[in-house]
Amino acid sequence: MSIPSKKPIKFGTDGWRGIIAADFTFERVQRVAIAAAYVLKENYADQATSDTVIVGYDRRFLANEFALAAAEAIQGEGFTVKLANCFSPTPALSYAAHHQKALGAIAMTASHNPAGYLGLKVKGAFGGSVSGEITAQIEAKLDAGIPPSNGTNGSLEYFDPWADYCDGLQRLVDVEAIRGAIAAGKLEVFADVMYGAASGGLTQLLNETIQEVHCDPDPLFGGRAPEPLEKNLSQLKRVIRSAQAQNPEAIQVGFVFDGDSDRIAAVDSAGNFLSSQKLIPVLLAHLSQNRGYGGEVVKTVSGSDLIPLLSESFNLPLFETPIGYKYIAERMLDEKVLLGGEESGGIGYGHHIPERDALLAALYVLEAIATSGKDLGDIYQGLLDQVGFSSVYDRIDLHLKDFSIRDRLLSELKDNTPTTIADKKVLDCNTKDGYKFRLADQSWLLIRFSGTEPVLRLYCEAPTIDDVNNTLAWAKTWAESFN
Repeated sequence: MSIPSKKPIKFGTDGWRGIIAADFTFERVQRVAIAAAYVLKENYADQATSDTVIVGYDRRFLANEFALAAAEAIQGEGFTVKLANCFSPTPALSYAAHHQKALGAIAMTASHNPAGYLGLKVKGAFGGSVSGEITAQIEAKLDAGIPPSNGTNGSLEYFDPWADYCDGLQRLVDVEAIRGAIAAGKLEVFADVMYGAASGGLTQLLNETIQEVHCDPDPLFGGRAPEPLEKNLSQLKRVIRSAQAQNPEAIQVGFVFDGDSDRIAAVDSAGNFLSSQKLIPVLLAHLSQNRGYGGEVVKTVSGSDLIPLLSESFNLPLFETPIGYKYIAERMLDEKVLLGGEESGGIGYGHHIPERDALLAALYVLEAIATSGKDLGDIYQGLLDQVGFSSVYDRIDLHLKDFSIRDRLLSELKDNTPTTIADKKVLDCNTKDGYKFRLADQSWLLIRFSGTEPVLRLYCEAPTIDDVNNTLAWAKTWAESFN
């Protein structure tokens, strides 16, 4: 049996990922870590007070061992390394890089990818994902070959990644208002941590025991990818509906966190799913109207049309980026930003570090519920009513046989761009990231490929669920004719 050759080390929208033992090996991780450490020093030494690199990991299989290997390799190049003494959310490592004035951070995580994957994310001294220019420098350094070690050993020490991170988040939110609502029996909070790094997070932040599901470590993630999608939330919905039946006077809310806790979704008291397409508007309204924050609203091309409508209603400037939180982070470094968010669940804030942070998003949603006394679903519906908008959204991920199918589909989109989709006229096509078709019925369809897997992503927002289903069915049939 032949062993397939390793895939080239290439960074996607947020880090380098690969199949454990096939592409993601200890030797390769050490090489990437060394290259990343030198590039961080070359670019962020003026923002740091020492040659320190933060290294941490989530709960994936062997993530702690890969983190130790990376830390020891960097130490061997003369750097000071602070290695997390336990799993933590990736945002906690970004926070540590900024708060401790380090060169940056390296996180061992594959985020929401299936269990067979592991990955490496690189964070800058500013506390967010490095740009494509920085990852290109890392790739170039790898291609040129890592020179022999200079023989100077640095130092390695362990640190608690949770303590300062929790303290920083608690300072941003009215934790006492949330705790008061819980203590009074007005609010019940639940979490599906998807076997990932958010486990225990809300309990630490609120100093209240939060009921979690899928909280035990499981390298297989229960047989599903740890992604906050509605299809993965049957147990959380059952728990919330049971709680509502037992205590109908209280407001129930459940939060869903991906594997490294930088993406979020939620479930309201009725068991309705709220993706970040709905949470971003809720947070936008709460932070601007209740909290008094100003600044630019940043959305990706896959973001809901409700976001620009609310931005206009609140007299806030809007900026659109390609998909990938690093683009939002870049904007946060250049402009005063109120909030930046993406369809896949990443939401961050200009008054914090330029990093998506699911636990902070959960705290702000809880603050909005506690201070308004309204169910999360009711808050969202009120925003729709406010601007006279109707929105239904869904996404389909199609697994392709291999990357050659992707190339054929891209050629078809470029050479034979559709002028009608599901019997609806195409009004325009945005190619900022993928192909986003604006249709005649005030709906849109986005066709885009994953940066890390042979997966085609189909996104649609339309006035009704039937419109969404028909449009996605058309797109699926079109794509499968090439697969």
